[in-house]
Amino acid sequence: MTDEEEAAMQIELGRLRQDHRDLDAAIMALEEVGSPDRLQLQRLKKRKLSLKDRIAFLEDQLTPDIIA
Repeated sequence: MTDEEEAAMQIELGRLRQDHRDLDAAIMALEEVGSPDRLQLQRLKKRKLSLKDRIAFLEDQLTPDIIA
């Protein structure tokens, strides 16, 4: 992996982490409402999980393999 590719992945990772935090805040805000929109809540949680999976993938790509 080149330095440019790694830098691009780091930037994307930062953006995804921010999106994940934003979704978490939105979900918490919806849950605090007396009767939240269940469909919207479900979609936000699904999107959050998708972001978490992508973050884990990028972190794995950026972590060097250690042969034991």
